Amino acid sequence: MSADNPTTEQVPSFCALCISRCGAIATVENGRFVALKPDPSHPTGQALCIKGRVAPELVYHPDRLLYPMKRTRPKGDADSGWQRISWDEALDTVAKKLTELSDQYGPETVAFNNASPSTSALSDSVDWIRRLRRAFGSPNHSISMELCGWGRYLANQYSFGVGLPADCMPDLENAGCILFWGYNPTVSRIAHATATVAAQKRGARLIVVDPRLAGLARKADQWLRVRPGSDGALALGLAHVMIDRGWYDEGFVRNWTNGPLLIRADNGRFLREQDLARSGAAENYLAWDQTDGRPVAYDPSLGSYAADNSKLALFGSFDIETLQGSVTCRPAFQLTTELCGRYDPKEVERITGVEADQVIRTAQMLWDARPVAYMAWSGLEQQSNATQIARAIGLVYALTGNFDAKGGNVQFPAAPSANIQGDDMLSAEQRAKTLGLADRPLGPSRFDHVTSAEIYRAILDHQPYAVRGLVSFGSNLLVAHADCERGREALAALDFHVHADLFMNPSAEMADIVLPTTSPFESEALKIGFEISEAACSLIQLRKKLVEPRGEARSDIQIIFDLACRLGFGQVFWDGDIDSAYRHQLAPSGVTLETLRENPAGVRVPLQTRYQKYAERTDNVPRGFDTPSRKVEFYSETFLKQGYPPLPDYEEPLVGPHSRPDLASRYPLILTCAKDSLYCESQHRGLPSLRRRALDPQVDLHPAAAAAREIGPGDWVIIETPKGRVRARARINEALDPQVVCGQHGWWQACPEIGAPGFEPFGPDSANFNLLIGHDDVDPVSGSVPLRAYVCEIKRLL
Repeated sequence: MSADNPTTEQVPSFCALCISRCGAIATVENGRFVALKPDPSHPTGQALCIKGRVAPELVYHPDRLLYPMKRTRPKGDADSGWQRISWDEALDTVAKKLTELSDQYGPETVAFNNASPSTSALSDSVDWIRRLRRAFGSPNHSISMELCGWGRYLANQYSFGVGLPADCMPDLENAGCILFWGYNPTVSRIAHATATVAAQKRGARLIVVDPRLAGLARKADQWLRVRPGSDGALALGLAHVMIDRGWYDEGFVRNWTNGPLLIRADNGRFLREQDLARSGAAENYLAWDQTDGRPVAYDPSLGSYAADNSKLALFGSFDIETLQGSVTCRPAFQLTTELCGRYDPKEVERITGVEADQVIRTAQMLWDARPVAYMAWSGLEQQSNATQIARAIGLVYALTGNFDAKGGNVQFPAAPSANIQGDDMLSAEQRAKTLGLADRPLGPSRFDHVTSAEIYRAILDHQPYAVRGLVSFGSNLLVAHADCERGREALAALDFHVHADLFMNPSAEMADIVLPTTSPFESEALKIGFEISEAACSLIQLRKKLVEPRGEARSDIQIIFDLACRLGFGQVFWDGDIDSAYRHQLAPSGVTLETLRENPAGVRVPLQTRYQKYAERTDNVPRGFDTPSRKVEFYSETFLKQGYPPLPDYEEPLVGPHSRPDLASRYPLILTCAKDSLYCESQHRGLPSLRRRALDPQVDLHPAAAAAREIGPGDWVIIETPKGRVRARARINEALDPQVVCGQHGWWQACPEIGAPGFEPFGPDSANFNLLIGHDDVDPVSGSVPLRAYVCEIKRLL
């Protein structure tokens, strides 16, 4: 190979920079990665965003971390005194410090943290991080679930027994109506954006709920400009219209939801057989047989009623003799209907700003254009009422009857693979120590996640015990999470902190040891299924290493395996042999590692989608749903027992113009934020091709709001909230509500190649949006932070 005889390779690959995992073709010339373009033959390869197209700039950026480093000066000094060290010294130091903390204080005092796999390349390794953390014995792992994932993965576990919509993906290829709520796939998952455009071309209708006219909202049949944080009221209003006008699947409601089950008026509990007779079964619920005029039993173990389902009452009020006397009872669907009835279209318009007629038109479209495929994103999750919003939209979706139906939200099949997350490695005793479990028993901690606020509290206040160590991969807590000042105090107070990353970001600056990681283009990684369709799920691909790592950078997976061996966990990490680990993971699929290396475009395994799996029977017992009643639960006794509303009633944002009128005069505007299409959260502002397109942080505001404050396009302004203040450049946006402004988070990195400055993460010149929001007013169930619905004022910077 020489300049006279250049070699050029076109390598099938996929971009791992965000959750879209777009299929791509990489161009490598003379051993140098020079281009990435879409691969239309790949199920996610119809397009590639600008971030993927400029990936070579990421790989060859001059500020990349290239060697392990250790701190030689105290935290808080202007000069950290970073000193280059060997990998052996780095790994030995990390293993020694973590072992000392575990031996002296317990493994739970070491927390693990990584960037969200939805917005980074951490999807390559997050399951292995979980395995390492569980082998170590720590129950504490923050992956930003309270900010990115709670609503779509976990909140509706209580209603459907599975994550909706993320674990039941929208079947866009067959949908008649597509509902995007707080989701802009043009920015967040371009594979969904291209699939939606294709669906519209064949006649599918599109509904977008978003405070901003952004992305596919411009092509929507209905764009609902909802007031930030009022989404729950809109969902209940849509449900009201659907129920009131008979635009709902009565058969699904009657047969597959807990709508017919009777609720006691005296205590809000479900009426059960044992309430009527001492010999009655405690686990059996009761419904009302409206033909015979009597209560009939429902046995959840059998998934069946002691009556014809068509005779069950969905509406009404019934006085029933119990062992404690006469008790008024009503079906859960009656209570659901009464709740929704409080949100008629006019009331919804008053609360949300969406016109009453548009609420009715949207409800009719959801019914007439079925099947409905639904997707939501962090626009709904960064709210102080995130849980009830997700449940309310889940209620709307249940009314369509399209769950796990062709063209609806489908649990697509997955290629068989071994679970490598180490579920059995963490004892029940250690799981019980998960931070936040006592305070929020139904929140992320129940699902093996903790929030950053819970980690900060444990570090600084030693509640419920002290966290003393942190192992972090690719995260930037001080820019990506709220309450940044407290975060800085917490990271400074740690006994030991190791951070693995591409760049020395503000959070890495607080570490004791920093480890250099490869980009996804310098490392091999295994992807089993691409989630968005049957065809995508059938693909197994081993992403080829395109070029050799720069400096001494190692992949996250290599670091995990090396550290596991140093910590004495080699036996459960295949003695550090990643190939052996991959072979174990692949074994159930029948696909070998050698076959994947011979076929870099991937190998497909035969899959067959089965619909309405909840109706499948074994020994004449339907599978049902993984909920206490084995039905979709409109009414949740689980919530009731923990003191939360059992129905998804609307709750005003905790810091908003209606809930906090005392703040209205000083902070008259509603503050929300949105992801920038050019950047992955707090990453990539150092890449010239991206930074040229957006030089400075911006805040969008309506012309009327700007004029009232004598603000012009491009003016530097101050955004001020009760929590803090930051600066940004004004951008005028006529499509916004005059009371709403929209900022951007993630600004810190400089781009010296084009003279674009960096921004201090703290202080008067900061552009760190998350300085504006604290952890004081959060969702009571999940701890989700209201980054998308707060109050502010904007002033021109003089």
